[in-house]
Amino acid sequence: TLCRSGYNKDHDIVVISKNGTIGDIYEIQGLKIALPKTPKKVHTFKNNTWQVETYPKELNRIKTIFDWRDYPQSFKNKYIDYIENEFKKRDEGFWFNNKNIPTYITGTHYMYLQWSKIDVGNPDFREANRLFYIFWEACKADSRCYGMCYLKNRRSGFSFMASGETVNMATISSDARFGILSKSGPDAKKMFTDKVVPISVNYPFFFKPIQDGMDRPKTELAYRVPASKLTRRNITLTDDKPEELTGLDTTIDWKNTGDNSYDGEKLKLLVHDESGKWERPNNILNNWRVTKTTLRLGSRVIGKCMMGSTSNALDKGGNEFKKLYYDSDVTKRNRNGQTSSGLYSLFIPMEWNYEGYIDMYGLPVFETPGENAYGHDGYQIKIGVIDYWNNEVEGLKNDQDSLNEFYRQFPRTEKHAFRDETKHSLFNLTKIYEQIDYNEGIRGSSIVNVGNFQWKAGVKDTFVEFMPNRNGRFKITGIP
Repeated sequence: TLCRSGYNKDHDIVVISKNGTIGDIYEIQGLKIALPKTPKKVHTFKNNTWQVETYPKELNRIKTIFDWRDYPQSFKNKYIDYIENEFKKRDEGFWFNNKNIPTYITGTHYMYLQWSKIDVGNPDFREANRLFYIFWEACKADSRCYGMCYLKNRRSGFSFMASGETVNMATISSDARFGILSKSGPDAKKMFTDKVVPISVNYPFFFKPIQDGMDRPKTELAYRVPASKLTRRNITLTDDKPEELTGLDTTIDWKNTGDNSYDGEKLKLLVHDESGKWERPNNILNNWRVTKTTLRLGSRVIGKCMMGSTSNALDKGGNEFKKLYYDSDVTKRNRNGQTSSGLYSLFIPMEWNYEGYIDMYGLPVFETPGENAYGHDGYQIKIGVIDYWNNEVEGLKNDQDSLNEFYRQFPRTEKHAFRDETKHSLFNLTKIYEQIDYNEGIRGSSIVNVGNFQWKAGVKDTFVEFMPNRNGRFKITGIP
């Protein structure tokens, strides 16, 4: 079956395939996503899992498309197939065998793994990130969607992934604007200077337009004249086929945090980092109402927002982010087919992406392994992440404040992620959450009875009694 990329109303799926084929269908947080069909030939790396391919040493000395043109045609012919294949992976995604299972990663994910340098060098392949990028690709393909609202865990790598996507999109976009916001201006600047700029600098020459201005700018990264949009066509040009190279005229910048940041501008991508930590007088809800208009022309969505954050205390920006997140539920849409916010919400529980419990194949080790399991670093994983998490919870059961904070930092549910800080509430949240945990623990057990309350013998204003009824309105564990 061939199907155009984007939302398919007949089958209620979002197709992310660039070649029109339909393979496996994933349902991620209520959104059905059709992957491309598995090809007959799938690449296998030496270790039967993902690994970064070595960049040809001879190409290291080539910095720009202009340097490339000065080399003899015989030299170019050696690498044309390699370069064109990299463009194909960037556009269509990449299939490889992971633990003998054909595995698809999107083009954006490929660019992040193969060509993005982060604080530890090249990123590791992780199944959690693969699902994140598949969901993001669906957000980009779906014309009803303004982007994603990602409720994340600590140390999940969102800032680097968002920075990588910013550079990836900017280097193939003409006359476009890319913006960055965070919980404060200095935080947005730090993301720009420490993540976006280094990723751009380390791109290979065939993906990287020439920058205008400083090599490592502080406020704006500009791909202008004499920058050039590098494509398969102009990479393969020879002296016999000269072509005037035009500038991209594309910029990446950041703004100070404020309700009206980027008001009145047109953006191809807005990165909203730490959006759950906007403190008064700033308000993420007010800002989103403004910046949402920068991503559309009339009713047509022309740009996307990549929003991600952990949640602050509810009175320190968490409450507004919580509302925005639940307003982004893909199962609740208006008559235009959009969520209330226009975004699509995503939450990946901590057990999918917790450092130290991801094996050499990038797969989370949920349960204590029956056989030897090792991570990328070579260390043996002796216990499953769920067992580890439960052990931590058990050890903190007599310290409810610390337990509450552990839930907040390493949530397995949305409710964990949106818990308030106990020290910032007028109420005894420790007791309240303790009761909630207890109630959730007994839900569905034999001591829960379902039924209705009614006046005894039908006489009003006398005594109330509980009558069991499996279709009743109330669930009780005892008569008050």
